[in-house]
Amino acid sequence: MEKSVREVKSPGDQVLLFASNFFKHPKMLGSPIPSPRSLIEQLLKRVDWNSARVIVEYGPGVGTITREILLRMHPEATLVVIEMNHDFVEYLKESFKDARLRVVEGSAAEVQSVLEELGHPQADYVISGIPFSTMPPSMRDEIVQRTYSVLQPKGAFLVYQYSRRVLSSLERIFGKVQRSFMLSRVLPVWFFYCWRQ
Repeated sequence: MEKSVREVKSPGDQVLLFASNFFKHPKMLGSPIPSPRSLIEQLLKRVDWNSARVIVEYGPGVGTITREILLRMHPEATLVVIEMNHDFVEYLKESFKDARLRVVEGSAAEVQSVLEELGHPQADYVISGIPFSTMPPSMRDEIVQRTYSVLQPKGAFLVYQYSRRVLSSLERIFGKVQRSFMLSRVLPVWFFYCWRQ
């Protein structure tokens, strides 16, 4: 499969932009550095790339995971990334030249209206590393509920976190949640895998 992902920024630019935004907005980012490769591999191994046609990513940051999704996903699939940080939105638009990518500035809580506007009422997968632990419980529940609502039956919400705080919301809304754990270079990481019944 020919890859159509092209980046125009260097890895050094990515790290500097990510770190500077972490110190400006620490509650919006879960870590001061982009996600390491081991985390990305663990997170994305649950995706059925042959069948997935609409994938959503919350909080793509500088696109470390975005790039890996684009490299793996079907030529006819669409990736919608929703990012609140304007600097990251501009960076993503400049850095990734792929017709399958839609970059939207906004909140994960707006996922339903974002997808409807793009002509995709439901998603096969939603992937998220946004820091649920720093959100008010009501916002956490709202995002998880709206994520559940936009998933296809048997669609999956794949979450990685540096805290277990979101687990109760996931269990309340999705029911059964599969969990795994790994030690990254900086912090321990929890993975939560949820499927819509």
